Amino acid sequence: MILSKFWSEVVNRLTPYVPGEQPKIANLVKLNTNENPYGPGPKVLQALRGEVGDSLRLYPDPNSDRLRAAIAEYHGLAPHNVFVGNGSDEVLAHTFQALLKHELPLLFPDITYSFYPVYCGLYGVAFETIALTESFEINIDDYLRPNGGIIFPNPNAPTGRLLALGEIERLLQANTESVVVLDEAYIDFGGESAAGLVSRYPQLLVIHTLSKARSLAGLRVGYALGQPDLIEALTRVKDSFNSYPLDRFAQAGAIAAMQDQAYFEEMRHQVIATRTKLVTDLEALGFEVLPSGANFIFARHAHRGGGELTAKLRERSIIVRHFSSPARIAPFMRITVGTDVQCAQLVAAIREILGTSP
Repeated sequence: MILSKFWSEVVNRLTPYVPGEQPKIANLVKLNTNENPYGPGPKVLQALRGEVGDSLRLYPDPNSDRLRAAIAEYHGLAPHNVFVGNGSDEVLAHTFQALLKHELPLLFPDITYSFYPVYCGLYGVAFETIALTESFEINIDDYLRPNGGIIFPNPNAPTGRLLALGEIERLLQANTESVVVLDEAYIDFGGESAAGLVSRYPQLLVIHTLSKARSLAGLRVGYALGQPDLIEALTRVKDSFNSYPLDRFAQAGAIAAMQDQAYFEEMRHQVIATRTKLVTDLEALGFEVLPSGANFIFARHAHRGGGELTAKLRERSIIVRHFSSPARIAPFMRITVGTDVQCAQLVAAIREILGTSP
């Protein structure tokens, strides 16, 4: 491990987030980073082409007004309820700094998005983790305690388990003195967004990304929905860090994606249908698959370890993700839902590994 006398004390303490691998392998079946298997729609591509020109010498709109208006219209809110950033990870980073650093600890699940403890280390946020249930679910009752904030993904990652909107509202009704952040990166693949609750609960912040259901991981666009005082807090941090987080291409492509409802619905329903078949196929091969509301599944085999299966799939140029820690989830693989063809290749490879005839 490299250490330097020039590093600050904060950097010396950090354990950075490890992103999913982006391997350079020919003919790869890439099912490890939850990207959408289908590209952006033609309206997005047309909008991106329209940005190529002399205007690139000018800065983009620092407030992303047209994009915020498009997002607000989609969710039935006003532009002052919308904050946009360079991917939902940047939006989350600003959220930790602006809204979640208090004397009482921040609460989040013990098995969840591993960027959360990284942000806590970066910004000096005290936190406590809350254990998932035996069936890997979030139990709202466990969060009904004094806290400096609450954050979790819904559906949760990497488990994919979805919390019903009624349970979210029960938490909001009970937890009125601190911010509740819902990280809804995967909500469009099976759940009901809490965006409709924003106008009723001043402590609620809902965070979305265009990387998943909108097929724009390469543009890096995320946003938050909340009441104006929460949005103002995020804006203050943003304007103290980077006044121009979204370039002209990102804004143009994101606007087109938010407005192309037909393509969005077609692609997300295709992913959901493929997920259903993939679950059925894996269960027939002896896998336990947790119920998923995301564009990925979390699966373990009765007799073969997650690490072993991941390695053997890699030998066949199929990449899935394995988490060796915590030990409780080490038997699992997280598998992104690809195209029907990619998922068929995955299932065929697993049959070969298991020595099971089709």
